[in-house]
Amino acid sequence: MKYIILVGDGMADRPLKELGNKTCLQKAHTPNMDRLASEGKAGKVRTIPAGFEPGSDVANLSILGYNPAIYYSGRAPIEAVYRGIKLGPKDVAFRCNLVTLDFLPPHPPLAKGGSSDIPTPAGSNAVMLDYSAGHITTNEARLLIKDINNKLGSKDFIFYPGVSYRHLMIWKNGKEKIKCTPPHDITGKKIGGFLPQGKGAEILNVLMEQSTEILLSNSVNKNRIKKGLRPANSIWFWGQGRQRPLPKFRDKYKLKGALISAVDLTKGLGLCAGFDIVNVKGATGYIDTNYSGKAKAALKALKQRDLVYVHVEAPDEAGHNGDMKIKIQAIEDFDSKVVGMVLKGLKKFKDYRILLLPDHATPIKVRTHTPEPVPFVIYDGSVISKGRKTRGFSEDICRMKDVLSFEKGHKLMDYFIRVK
Repeated sequence: MKYIILVGDGMADRPLKELGNKTCLQKAHTPNMDRLASEGKAGKVRTIPAGFEPGSDVANLSILGYNPAIYYSGRAPIEAVYRGIKLGPKDVAFRCNLVTLDFLPPHPPLAKGGSSDIPTPAGSNAVMLDYSAGHITTNEARLLIKDINNKLGSKDFIFYPGVSYRHLMIWKNGKEKIKCTPPHDITGKKIGGFLPQGKGAEILNVLMEQSTEILLSNSVNKNRIKKGLRPANSIWFWGQGRQRPLPKFRDKYKLKGALISAVDLTKGLGLCAGFDIVNVKGATGYIDTNYSGKAKAALKALKQRDLVYVHVEAPDEAGHNGDMKIKIQAIEDFDSKVVGMVLKGLKKFKDYRILLLPDHATPIKVRTHTPEPVPFVIYDGSVISKGRKTRGFSEDICRMKDVLSFEKGHKLMDYFIRVK
């Protein structure tokens, strides 16, 4: 038996008046996902346990079959694993976003280049304009983080470049119990009430404040401003934690797995679980990602492995940006270029099973993750379900009676692997 898991990150949503009270998932043309829903076993799953922040780290940990209450470490330590960054037992990893802040009066406007024109982010009037600094390119971001590390880094604080706006800071012998807020949760809001709080937070706030002058003095940002692009004018810390070991997936399920994703978080989870990581050229984590490349790589990987986990970030990014049209496009591209291609390619395998689901909802209206249950479908290539038929793959599945239901999300993997 071959297993493949298709995750459309943040694909679930809430009804929108602009769409006739339909969700983006309902509005999108998704014949391949609809086919799986009509011929497979549909259900709902709560991937975010009570008491946890609704993030992709928690949700994908649940989908992989691990109980977050036991194994959750925080987002940044997981990303550090993929980057090959070894943490000591007292070291704390922080996610370090490059963000764009809007400095409202009494602060001056965005810098023109001179240090006297550069505001600081600590003022409560600064607004989180963009959690991704306009989805800054990886090459640009690497130069900025290198500059930050040269000028702010020390034996206690080390900055590591990542992909696009996503980076890491390691605090040697650092403080973990600091209240930090994900920047995508506060888009359009004043940052004053969301800066790091707690013991040790003052150090992080100083680093964030000092980063502004460094970043806006860098030629990368000067060029972005000239081009009319959003500058990365501050760093933002969140998602901290210490590394925690994870039992190997193969030991639990007796299956050899591979994972395909564009983001370090998911790839880090895969490495922690003992998966082979398959990198796909052109996989960006955004609407321009190489969808078909991921599908082709998954089918190729499945020849030598028992299970492949395919993660597509694009719908989630569109949700964070509040972009309804782009989210619909991302869902349709996921359906045609990933789900459709995988379905076609799986015909060469005698026995196979598909698990299709979002990891969580990222509603357009709130522009961040929410914790409600999400729909899923299990499709067995050799069996057409005799259960209740659905009209399509959407959030409506979660409101139907007599469908499979998993309140403990980590139990879904057990069912998927062992169901007869």
